[in-house]
Amino acid sequence: MTQKSFTIGALANQASVNVETIRFYQRRGLLAEPVKPFKGIRHYTEQDVQRVRFIKEGQKLGFSLDEVAELLSLEEGRRCQEAREIALRKLALIRERIEGLRMMEAALSQLAESCASNADSVSCPIIHSLLKASA
Repeated sequence: MTQKSFTIGALANQASVNVETIRFYQRRGLLAEPVKPFKGIRHYTEQDVQRVRFIKEGQKLGFSLDEVAELLSLEEGRRCQEAREIALRKLALIRERIEGLRMMEAALSQLAESCASNADSVSCPIIHSLLKASA
């Protein structure tokens, strides 16, 4: 059984990214650049398609490219516990961000409400609050 091979354009298409993304991943060391045959074009494999998809899925979950690189190195060694620890650290950061966003939501909601019920046509509670915080 022969393995499919792809040009860089076909690889990008299969992985739903653009060619510059492939080149960027290569510069970052996330994806190997195949040897270019004399007077030929480079060919990529199905494993390269899967690797690019892995990188994109990792990014969708909030992992940085450095974290994705770390996960890729762990995948090659099948060290699930270390991958779990990376995921748990990322989960903790995401939960912190969510909590911060909830606090911002509550503050903005309160400011918008105070603005809606403001009878003073001279002073806006939102602007007043921002001015006070910047002082």
